Formats: sequence, C-alpha cells, structure tokens
Amino acid sequence: MNDIARKQDQGLVVLRTISDLRAWRERLRAAGKTLAMVPTMGALHDGHLELVRQGFEKADAVLASIFVNPTQFAPHEDLDAYPRTWDADLEKLTALGTQAIFYPSVSEMYPDGFVTNVSVGGVSGPLEGAHRPGHFDGVATVVSKLLLMALPDAALFGEKDWQQLQVIKRMTADLNIPVEICGVPIVRDENGLALSSRNAYLSAEQYKIACALNKTLFAMAEKIRAGQDHETVQRWGVNEIEQAGFDKIDYLEIRDAASLSMPCDKALRILVAAKLGKARLIDNVAV
Repeated sequence: MNDIARKQDQGLVVLRTISDLRAWRERLRAAGKTLAMVPTMGALHDGHLELVRQGFEKADAVLASIFVNPTQFAPHEDLDAYPRTWDADLEKLTALGTQAIFYPSVSEMYPDGFVTNVSVGGVSGPLEGAHRPGHFDGVATVVSKLLLMALPDAALFGEKDWQQLQVIKRMTADLNIPVEICGVPIVRDENGLALSSRNAYLSAEQYKIACALNKTLFAMAEKIRAGQDHETVQRWGVNEIEQAGFDKIDYLEIRDAASLSMPCDKALRILVAAKLGKARLIDNVAV
C-alpha cells in the first residue's frame, strides 16, 4: 500500500475495486473529461506504452488496467509463469502521465458464483481459436466486463493480437457497448521482432531465430503483391520458418483481414503462431 499511496500523491490513482473504478469514472465524467482505456495483463513493454501514448491522442485521460486473466489460459498454458512486474509497470505508467490504473484481484473480477461466459462466434473460430479452445471466450468475457465497468470513450488494443482485436470489435458491435475500439500498429524492435512479454523467454540464440519470423511474413506479403499464388507463398513461408529453427508452427495462413475467413478479394492479413523453446510467438502483417 505504500507504493500505492506514494503514486496517488503524484497524481496517479490505483483502483483495486469495481466500486472505486466506477466512482473515479463518474468524477471524470462530471468534470467533462473524456477517457481512453488500455486493458493489459501487465509486464509492460513499449508496445503497451504506445497504446497509452495513443490514448492521450484520443481522450483527456487514460486508464490502464493490469489483470492477468485466468480464464483465457488453458490448464497446460503459462498462467503461473506469466511475468508479473508490478513495480516496473507502475513506474512506466506514472512516467507517461497515466491518470489511473485498475488493478483488481481475481476474486474482484470473478467472485464466488460467477458463471457467465461471453462467446463470440465466427471470427474467433480459426487460427488461435482452433489451437487454444476457450481462449477467446476468456478474452471476450474479461474485456466486456472491463468496458462495462469503466465505460470509456475509446479502448486501445495492439494489432499484434490481430484476431483478438477483430473478436473485440465484433463483440462490442454485437452487444452495443458504446466504446470506440482502436487498433494500434505493432511496435517492433530494431530487428523487426514484434514486442511481446513472452520475448523474455528467449535466449540470445533463440532471439536470432525469432527475428526470422517477421522477415518471412514481410517477404510473403511482397510475393502476394507481386501476384504469386497464395498456396505457393504459404508453403514457401512454412519452409522458411522451419529452416530458421523454430520448434513448431501452429499456423501460418493468409486470411481475410476482418473476418479471418479464407482469402477473398478484400484486404488480406498473414498471421503466424510458432513455438521456440518456452516462447510461443505470434505476428501478422497486412497485404
């Protein structure tokens, strides 16, 4: 609590309960100020911080949430191992001028007797949905709860999780949640690797291999723009990633950018998930 009190003195408020969040939001609304929300699971890197920066372009105030959501992890996934860096996260958000952080406990978000589940059909089915059954139900449930608690004017999500962004857009439209969902372009490091909390799992040698992922995707996009057949390009991409040294490719596919159905004449997106040691890396590029 000492850290929380100290940060509150500096102007940043740490909200631990839903009632405190709603009261803070009502005071902001009464002052005539707009709000942008940035939902995260913590372990913040510059990709998350770019969401906050863009949030200030959208609204008067920015609220970040930090909650490692257990319902989007399968039993065999890395919930316990997921990095939790509260002190560092607090410093980064304070430095950017974030007005508030919603930092609830699991019991606050999912109290005894909680049985409701939000499930989004269609766009959630392929790719991540096929390899991580139930994952997007967990995402849709927690994001709908966060948006309804805070009722921000805008909410910002990174395009690295492209399918998640499309699921959230579909959900908010279907449920008439009055918030603008904004996608923010992927932030990459100097070698093009998409920033991710899971990059911390990579050894120095694995990092060199991981950098082949984005290079392959961008090369595939160029081949498609040049008129090459999708299936040929996809086979080429799979071979490139395998030859680079990845342990397993969950998927590498060319899809419709909005619906994630099989390719059509509309905008396309190339999406990949591949495993390297303890890290499961995802990335995507537009065509």
